[in-house]
Amino acid sequence: MTSNAPIGIFDSGLGGISVAKEIHALLPHENIIFYGDSAHAPYGVRSTEDVQKLSMNVANTLIEQGAKAIVIACNTATSAAAELMRSSYSIPIIGMEPALKLACDLGAGQPQHVIVTATELTLREKKFAALMERFAQTHTIEKQPCPELVDIIENGYFEDADRVNATLHHYLDAYPLDSVNSIVLGCTHFTYYRDYFRALVPQHVRIVDGNEGTARHVRDVLAERDELASNNNEGTIILLNSSDDPRMMELSNYFWSL
Repeated sequence: MTSNAPIGIFDSGLGGISVAKEIHALLPHENIIFYGDSAHAPYGVRSTEDVQKLSMNVANTLIEQGAKAIVIACNTATSAAAELMRSSYSIPIIGMEPALKLACDLGAGQPQHVIVTATELTLREKKFAALMERFAQTHTIEKQPCPELVDIIENGYFEDADRVNATLHHYLDAYPLDSVNSIVLGCTHFTYYRDYFRALVPQHVRIVDGNEGTARHVRDVLAERDELASNNNEGTIILLNSSDDPRMMELSNYFWSL
């Protein structure tokens, strides 16, 4: 049995489009609805309660549109709201977390020095604290909030290389990058900066994110439920945004095209 009902994907803004693209690449027959909540971005500086309320509102919108599963393409919203959403809905709720395990595992048993870049809320939530506790005894884990990287994308300054580079230097120059093994892009907005990070840090530093793993998890969950779309289905993509600023849809289409 198959299901051509859409996969609902949401983020606090535009960053989760990178996750939607990864899911579409892996599952091209799936219908996808992406909802960016740019009217309320950024989530990362809000309270847990605010993020829970906003996430539930978006989830209700996606369920009204027939979503068979919801992907929280936002580390912040996952940290704050995933458990609440799973207790509230009967469809699968698939979240994300910073790819710290992946970064540590890449060391093949050797202690790793890892910088986790993320939003302030992601880094202070219990979910990340529990994740970090699993690895902190063996590895050196640095937590680096990078709120301006979200603002740059949401405000349309992504192509301003001088601004981006100055911001990255502001966040990373204090670290001894020659001794760092990996940088984790722990916010879906940050994955768009991969080339900027690559140009700034030494070549031996790995840059990792959780997008590919999330896409595989979506595939596995739907396969287990026998709800993958039919191979005869031509997957559709719908991009939505809560902001009434027409520029947000222009930016949505821009990031989808990257």
